[in-house]
Amino acid sequence: MVGAAATSAEQAKRRKYENLDSSLIFVHFGVETLGPWGPEARALFKELSKRVIESTGDPRAGSYLGRRIRLVIQRGNTASILGTVHRGGGFEDVLDFI
Repeated sequence: MVGAAATSAEQAKRRKYENLDSSLIFVHFGVETLGPWGPEARALFKELSKRVIESTGDPRAGSYLGRRIRLVIQRGNTASILGTVHRGGGFEDVLDFI
């Protein structure tokens, strides 16, 4: 099922952080590596997009926010991969531009 891992991650985070101080707002944001977002992540994104559009007056602002979030996720994935690649294995030319 598409998005099942993201939903599962959100549920695990909910259990892990259930004892946080009730004065804090904590949103369980689960995103799968290849793109699907969990339901709480989607809901938070929709709310943030709405607020950014209202504050800027730019109807494209929500789309820009989504692109930025996806870029940060891709950079995190790249960092994870690069952390497992042995330097000196012939990949230097390919990996240096990342």
